[in-house]
Amino acid sequence: MSGPLTPGKRPVPPEAPAPSLRPGPWATAVSVLRSAGVAAGLVTAYYLLPLDWHGGDLTAVTLVGGLVAAGLFFGWEVWLIKRSPSPRLKAAEAVSATVSLYLVLFASGYYLLERAVPGSFDEHLDRTDALYFTFTTFTTVGFGDIFAVSRTGRVLVMCQMTCTLLIVGLAVRVLTAAVRAGLRRQGRGTPE
Repeated sequence: MSGPLTPGKRPVPPEAPAPSLRPGPWATAVSVLRSAGVAAGLVTAYYLLPLDWHGGDLTAVTLVGGLVAAGLFFGWEVWLIKRSPSPRLKAAEAVSATVSLYLVLFASGYYLLERAVPGSFDEHLDRTDALYFTFTTFTTVGFGDIFAVSRTGRVLVMCQMTCTLLIVGLAVRVLTAAVRAGLRRQGRGTPE
């Protein structure tokens, strides 16, 4: 099929339809399942890994090392988003994986701190309590049923609060820029 004829000129072929900006239902379903699987895997690892060693220095090194690893992981995810055929889906996966990793790291930190310095919190924290405390702090709900008593515990909580603000503010901006770069790379631009 060809376009309109102009005297003395060849027929103009019709324009190809613009590529869809939305991924298909299978791609979306796979992305959701992958995100849920990563989150479930991280929480499962949190409960299964042996976190029963004692020592405040080791706890701090573990948490700092984990946060550096999470930062590197986030950078790798940004790189993947820019090259992904579905940058928006990849960004959603990156948020899910990064936040899950972040929450598990801080829950591990609180759990290890309670083992290294008993009484750091107003009650003994098992793994579920540490994860619960991490979630309530992350979501800024902070029911107040568990709170840090020791200075080290309070410093760790302040560190989590600061990192949460960075995740919400800076990470969202970086991911948005990565999605735009990925769409530009594909020549799709960003819809208004």
